[in-house]
Amino acid sequence: MRRGNQGVHNMAEQFSRRSFLKGGAFAFGGFPRIDAALAAPQEKAKVFFTKDISLEGLMKVYARVNHGMSGKIAIKLHTGEPHGPNILPREMVRGFQANIPDSSIVECNVLYPSPRQTTEGHRETLRTNGWTFCPVDIMDAEGTVNLPVRHGKHFKEVSMGKNIVNYDSMLVLTHFKGHAMGGFGGSMKNLAIGCADGRIGKAQVHGVDKDNLPTDWNVWPGKELLMENMAESAKATIDFFGKHIVYINVLRR
Repeated sequence: MRRGNQGVHNMAEQFSRRSFLKGGAFAFGGFPRIDAALAAPQEKAKVFFTKDISLEGLMKVYARVNHGMSGKIAIKLHTGEPHGPNILPREMVRGFQANIPDSSIVECNVLYPSPRQTTEGHRETLRTNGWTFCPVDIMDAEGTVNLPVRHGKHFKEVSMGKNIVNYDSMLVLTHFKGHAMGGFGGSMKNLAIGCADGRIGKAQVHGVDKDNLPTDWNVWPGKELLMENMAESAKATIDFFGKHIVYINVLRR
């Protein structure tokens, strides 16, 4: 978990609940933003570490990094495939979420063949895995929204689950894992792929045609292109929330 600054120019785009008028922090755990200057000196990130993987450990770490968290809070959690063995312990997350006012778990549907490819199947998987103790918002269940990518190399915007704009802050709570083709894992993967909607956005990030998906995973783009796409997709969400975003990565296996 760390804190850092990176200034970006303000940008404006009207959404349903609020206008997109904020800078962003792109160091993991970036908090106080510098609104005016891309050229501002960069602070070194502060990294917090604990071996205490428990509710108490989560609460202690969150207390160190939760500056800027306010309003309606989205907890971006990877809720897993049915009976997924590596997802975070349900009771630990349950106790943690209960201590975060006005919070909901958020997810998006997936691109690959899976029960989570449809909203109906995804909700059944949530029940199977026990994510029933608080609201779980499948953000792309009712559509998508494009979030801009400032100075993107590959994208001007990325398609996200529509409901992402209904939240004021985001807590990225990640069971740390990598990506077979893209390398980047942890919070980067949880944001870059996890917030992109299940059909358009995830196809964008993976560099494939949403209407003509390759059947052979070996021909899907990977390495540098996918890493760059993931970075830009994550940047879109980070810029949207600005200083109102925090990251906790849990490495337990």
